[in-house]
Amino acid sequence: MTETQNPDMRMAFAAMTITLALTACAATSDAPAAQTATAGTMTEAAPTLGRTAVTPQQASDSYFTRAADAVKARAGEGRPPQAKNVILFVGDGMGISTVTAGRIYAGQQKGLDGESYRLTMESLPWSAFSKTYSHDAQVADSASTATAMMSGVKTGSRTLGLPPGVAYNNCASQDGQGTDSIFEIAEEAGLATGIVSTARITHATPAATYSEAANRDWEDDTEVGDAGCKDIARQLVEWPAGDGFEVILGGGRGAFYPASVTDPEPGEPAGRRTDGANLVEEWLAEGGERTFVFDRAGFDGTDFASDAKIMGLFEPSHMQYELDRAEDTAGEPSLAELTEAAITRLSRDEDGYVLLVEGGRIDHGHHATNAARALGDTAALDEAVKAALDMTSAEDTLIIVTADHSHTMTIAGYPARGNDILGKVAYGPGGLARADDGKPYTTLGYANGVTGCKPGAESCVREDLTTVDTTDKDFHQQTLVLYGSETHAGEDVPVFARGPGAELVRGTIEQNEIFHVMGLASGLVDYED
Repeated sequence: MTETQNPDMRMAFAAMTITLALTACAATSDAPAAQTATAGTMTEAAPTLGRTAVTPQQASDSYFTRAADAVKARAGEGRPPQAKNVILFVGDGMGISTVTAGRIYAGQQKGLDGESYRLTMESLPWSAFSKTYSHDAQVADSASTATAMMSGVKTGSRTLGLPPGVAYNNCASQDGQGTDSIFEIAEEAGLATGIVSTARITHATPAATYSEAANRDWEDDTEVGDAGCKDIARQLVEWPAGDGFEVILGGGRGAFYPASVTDPEPGEPAGRRTDGANLVEEWLAEGGERTFVFDRAGFDGTDFASDAKIMGLFEPSHMQYELDRAEDTAGEPSLAELTEAAITRLSRDEDGYVLLVEGGRIDHGHHATNAARALGDTAALDEAVKAALDMTSAEDTLIIVTADHSHTMTIAGYPARGNDILGKVAYGPGGLARADDGKPYTTLGYANGVTGCKPGAESCVREDLTTVDTTDKDFHQQTLVLYGSETHAGEDVPVFARGPGAELVRGTIEQNEIFHVMGLASGLVDYED
């Protein structure tokens, strides 16, 4: 929301709750009975929460209206079941190849047949493909894709919480512009809200829940410079929606501390802010019972079943990869533990809650062409999904699991069934497969990244992997095109869903339709014509 606009003034409250019906496609055999419906009919178990739906400020945007119409068309007519709670899981960079490789990896790590293994997210009864392009790019970044899911509009690359047309890195162009995220709407309606991420809490995906920025990199005041806009960390602390987030758990405390403050974890760098502000202290001083934690001991000592607001920032920057978490000096909870803690706290609100859980470092592993860490974090996200399913009911909680975009990782080379997904390709008794250069190659590779041929080389001489342990977590897969950081990819990504409104997740959908599925199923967004 913009500083100059009052959300109560710009959101028009509807007189009635949504009266649209959720029309299900042919449900899978394990779909909960309460979700099964046909055109023109609704199940008796569907609750009506009586929420007053609102019209977001971006409701006139063409991307918004087209996506709303598409979701309404799938819903049909009548009164839909309403989700008391909504949990959105985002695996940052978790495209189809990552889900497939992650499935095999997770199964093999458990000593099982990886190929036939099934991730928990894959057990959800409804699924779709999501089209991830942004307003100005075939292959999108995480800021534009997160804005699509949180606010229902496709926007320009590297901008957060703003409609299309706002100029990147231009503070003046965002003046008077803005969108209402599903989290802002939920807070204004009196629901509890929370954000969990293994990335910095000011990073693109979590930031899209609360911030508006013409540059996603404005995470602290040093990045904004003299542009004149409020940095993302300050926007979080000063977020005007409702009474603010009940739970904030992730990394990125460097953006909240001034350079004069030594980080509480020994050996870590001091804060990044040059304005002298200590945003952690400002947040603690806002009133009511509040708790700030930065390490494993603090997390373990926190009563998440209390009414306190809780902020946990476990690293100056991103949290550790799952494969490195045990080596962290101060200790870090797993993503599953963070998810359990958040749900415990949010469940205290009788009005319901909206929660984002991001596996943010899947993306970072891919950018480094480091498949082991990317897949380790994919498996960690899946454990978090399992925790959420175990703690919630399909009768009242909509759970959506998706990705913001894909990556260029491929799975190729005819490896034998059971071959280590991180290993070199081998088929049958003949030993390692050999490429035309006579050298072995891995099942997983990348189209671009840091291990491609160096500029100026007369010929590309690929490294001989014969004696290299490609299953080591520090191994970087080989790439076709040299690039400083492996890039995102543009193919559709999966969406899995369970709970009230999950039947709206089917077919091939626009990414910004995810907002409307959440808005319609929760009864928070007005879809009356």
